[in-house]
Amino acid sequence: MAVKLRLVRMGKKKQPTYRIVAAESRRARSGAFLEIVGTYEPRGISAAQPETVTKVDNDKVVRWLLQGAQPTERVAKLLKTSGALDAYEAAKPAKVEKAAKPATKTAKAAK
Repeated sequence: MAVKLRLVRMGKKKQPTYRIVAAESRRARSGAFLEIVGTYEPRGISAAQPETVTKVDNDKVVRWLLQGAQPTERVAKLLKTSGALDAYEAAKPAKVEKAAKPATKTAKAAK
């Protein structure tokens, strides 16, 4: 099952808000998803605050990325601004080192 981190459109006509979700890649854009990991409001909360608002649960994103989920281009940009990709890069080498230790033991045992 290929999992993607992508946007699901919500909101009213001409006033979109998006959820950042983990979903199977074969599902429709607004179809079933596995988990909500954040929100993105490109138009801001109100006219008084026009800048974009992004809320991302970095722990959930890192967990999905470690399991092999692939973000879309737009979601990757949002995750970079939220700091989730930096947290993933920091967590990724720790996982690789753990996997490398048992492999070296089995290689020495085989000799």
